[in-house]
Amino acid sequence: MSRIVAGSAGGTPLVSVPGDGTRPTTDRVKEALFSRLESMNMLSDVRVLDLYAGSGSLGVESASRGAKSVELVEFNEKAAGVCQRNAELVNKVRGGKVVSVQRSRVESFLGRVAEAGVDQWDLVFMDPPYPLTEPELSLVLELLGPRLSPYAVVVVERSARTPEPTWPVTLELLAEKKYGETRLWFAEPAGEGPAGSEAAGG
Repeated sequence: MSRIVAGSAGGTPLVSVPGDGTRPTTDRVKEALFSRLESMNMLSDVRVLDLYAGSGSLGVESASRGAKSVELVEFNEKAAGVCQRNAELVNKVRGGKVVSVQRSRVESFLGRVAEAGVDQWDLVFMDPPYPLTEPELSLVLELLGPRLSPYAVVVVERSARTPEPTWPVTLELLAEKKYGETRLWFAEPAGEGPAGSEAAGG
């Protein structure tokens, strides 16, 4: 059973999405990921976007660790319902609606946000399903780029056998790390960055 690792809701068990349609981030990978983000000062008082949220595990972990706001974007009806339940667990601990859920396709959500021209995020998680093609992922990254704050970090989680994403001109690779069958890529707005070369180590 997945759980919130640390923070105000640390230890809280999370509701899982039934079936095998989603691929939850393991607690080992999650602990390593958030340890890195903490060292980069990318958790406290930040605005978080969790795309292809699944159960919302990464987003609610951020909320537990002090994120200012978290949006979970998930199209699958069952998974979106699980996101809502996990959001409520953390919101209750935080004493307000820190985490919100958007049931939407990722491309549609980012398109609507672009038209509104308002939202900017500091930390973005992307853990797309395996069947998502590289061109589809590239399109999402392209849509995302203009909606990031200057010192944002984007974390893309994929199979270790998947090639590095094709970054749009608005993003550049900051670091990458392999954990067993999982690989994480960290990207930042081109020419910016929260930690520069210090964050790029393995």
